[in-house]
Formats: sequence, structure tokens, C-alpha cells
Amino acid sequence: MALAIAGAAQQGRTLIRAGHVLNVRTGEEPAAQTIVVTGDSISAIAPSASTPAQPGDREIDLHGMTLLPGLIDVHTHLTFGNEFDPYARLSTDSVREALNGVRFAKITLEAGFTSVRNVGADGYADVALRDYINAGYIPGPHMQVSGPALSITGGHCDNNFLPADFHATSEGVADGIAAVQQKVRQNIKYGADLIKVCATGGVLSKGDDPQASQYSLEELKALVADAHRLGRKVAAHAHGAEGILFASQAGVDSIEHGTYIDADDVAEMKKHGTWLVPTLYLVTWMRENGHLPAMFQKKMLDVSAAVLENQKKAVAAGVKVALGTDAAVYPHGLNAHEVEVYVTQLGLTPLAAIQAGTINAAQLMGWSDRTGALEAGKWADVIAVEGDPLADVRTLQHVRFVMKAGAVYKQ
Repeated sequence: MALAIAGAAQQGRTLIRAGHVLNVRTGEEPAAQTIVVTGDSISAIAPSASTPAQPGDREIDLHGMTLLPGLIDVHTHLTFGNEFDPYARLSTDSVREALNGVRFAKITLEAGFTSVRNVGADGYADVALRDYINAGYIPGPHMQVSGPALSITGGHCDNNFLPADFHATSEGVADGIAAVQQKVRQNIKYGADLIKVCATGGVLSKGDDPQASQYSLEELKALVADAHRLGRKVAAHAHGAEGILFASQAGVDSIEHGTYIDADDVAEMKKHGTWLVPTLYLVTWMRENGHLPAMFQKKMLDVSAAVLENQKKAVAAGVKVALGTDAAVYPHGLNAHEVEVYVTQLGLTPLAAIQAGTINAAQLMGWSDRTGALEAGKWADVIAVEGDPLADVRTLQHVRFVMKAGAVYKQ
């Protein structure tokens, strides 16, 4: 019999004695509270004075800390590292990706992110990673996974570093309505929880233009219709304005990146309730630490110069925001820096920025009944920080305690 090595929820009750508990819906932070955990779920939250320990209870003393729900990142690549040399990417197969995932899933969880969407992996490595985490064999966050991202031939998600003699095509490539429908169904067959589509060009790819739309509106409509009918949401990588518009008109659930988002895009996104996933911190990290090959560098500079002002206008106009980082473009574990950027650059209040990575992200994932807030009946996904995150969101970059589904992974 295989042994689960990643820990398990405590039998009986666990009483987490908190200094303060952040209600991410209201911003209230009542003091001296106890979160009662039974199995993998929260069974109650009450004042500590009225929650005495019973025989068999385990108590965790976090009276000097603020507790809040585990954070959620809806745009990660746990099976990728931040290696931009094309040779390194060509020499990384799906087995190595899966092994990367073991390492980066643990790092991400210990950074306080107890749920993620993994939007793009080769060979269904993210499906295997999710399944092994769920089985308790390895530590990691709750995961929704997409498998291979869909791309047109020669698009952002089609690896074209090899010359024509090799006839290399990425496994998510599909051209035409029938082909994209088949690829959606194939990804679902092999375990995808959602569909990732590259609707425009991108930055870390050769020969394509981030501003150019790639799939036609008709192809995107067919793709989204099949995914939604089969119970899967669609995340669209989209930098350019036309691609954002096409993806929104087609009914995708989220726009990832949204660099050149304009007024027409905003109107369409608000009409359909489409989420924006900004992935902003990577711009700051790249400016300070990035060393990209020349084929990527110019595109990164162009995108970096445009994204913030466009997104600020979109957010001010009322577009919904869910936290996503594109972690793997920068090192895993720095995900919480995204919250700080939302406050200091995008103009969100600290509470709104935290909501982007809790209740908003949970809503986008369709997991509002499971996570996103510290409430009875939800998973016991709990993190603790020193100080008040509403006064300084940078405290989220130094998480001291992590519980996921009733099991402690960092204390």
C-alpha cells in the first residue's frame, strides 16, 4: 500500500487561537478568535473566550498573528521554471516538467497559496501533479489544471524554436472549428479542469506579435461553446485589444494579461462578466532581474510600457479582477508580491487587492463554496502573518503558518 507523505488532516478538532481573523468580505478583524477545524473543514469561528478546549482537541497558538484564508493564484505554471534560453525549453520534456511541479508546488503552498489554476503544461504533467497532490503523496495547493494550451499553428503556444526540417508542433495546436472542438474534448478526456487558449501572440515566444489576434472569432466561439457545454471554464491568454475583444465576445471566463485592453474590450468584458487576470508583478521583476534573449526582450519592453495604464483604466471602469501571477516567468514563491503591485500601482485598496486573491479568485474558479474565505463549511485553508495585512499588504510576502484542508504544512 502506498503511503501518503504530504500530511493529513488532524483527527478530531483543531483549535487555532488567533490574535485577529480577517473577514475578507467586510474587512473586519475581530480579536481573540478561535477557528475550529474538524477534519479538512472549518466547523466554526468564535471568540476564544467562549471556545474552551475539549478532551482530544489539538490547540495551535497563533495569538500574536492575523489569520486569513489561504491565497489563490489563478495563473501559474508550476511545471515550468524561469528559464528563458530556448535550448533549455527544448530539452525539458513532460517528465522533467512533472518533477519541476513537485518542487514548485511545495514552494507555492509554503508561500501561502493554498489553491491555484495551472494554465498550460506539456504532456498533461499538471494533471499528474494535481492527482498526486490530491492523493496525499506530495505537498501542494489545491489545483485546477488545463493540460496543453490551445494555439494556432505558429502561435504563442506553439513551440517554433526548431527549424522546419523537424516538423515540430506543440500538442495543443489546433486550426479551424472542428480541430479546436476536438482539442477541447481531448484535453477534457485526459483530465483538464479548464481550457487555456492563446488568443493573441505573446512575449516569451519567437516570431509572433503580442498585439495580433490569433484565433478567429468563429474558432473561439466554437471552442468556448464546447468547453462550457462540458462543464469547463476557459482562460484566454490575450495581450492585444482585438484578441481580448474576440475572446470576450466568444464568452471566455477570464482574460489573462490584458496588456492592450481598451474601452471596447472593457465594455464587452463588463457585458459578459469576464474577469481580468492582470499578472503585473512580472513586469517589476523583469525590470529589476530579467535577462531575456533578444527575441523576447523588445516585446517585454513594449508590453511593460503599455500594460499598467491600460489596466488602471479598465479597473477604474469596473472590470472584475482576480489575482494571477504567471509565476514561472519569475521564481515561484514570490506570488504575494502581486498583491502589493495591485495596491501600489493598480490603485486597489488593500482589502480589494486581498479580495482579488481570495473571494474573487474562488468565484472565477467556481470554488466559492469551498475556499476563498474563512467560513464554516469551507476547506480549512488558513494562513497567518505577523501584523495587519490591511495596513501593510507586504506582510503577505512573509507567511508564517500554512494550513491546507486541515493539515499543517508550515508552522
